[in-house]
Amino acid sequence: MSILIDQPSWPAHGTVWAHLVSDSNLDELHAFAEAAGIPRRSFDLDHYDVPETRYGDLVAAGALPVSFREMIVRLRCSGLRVTARERRGR
Repeated sequence: MSILIDQPSWPAHGTVWAHLVSDSNLDELHAFAEAAGIPRRSFDLDHYDVPETRYGDLVAAGALPVSFREMIVRLRCSGLRVTARERRGR
């Protein structure tokens, strides 16, 4: 059970964003995000989008830095991954 964060590399809205996920369950992810002061509106079906300015804080709070590829593999293995096809259907 880990909270994972990838490197901030997704540009939007004047900053660069990282993804914060759990490789075990969404309750763990929501609890971590709430404790870190990340607003629930940042949640996008299977991850939180977090600005690069929060990256260091989240790693210090216990998020494990991983590559985007490793994050996707672990998210798929957990059964929590929401695919692009599933996103379009929601």
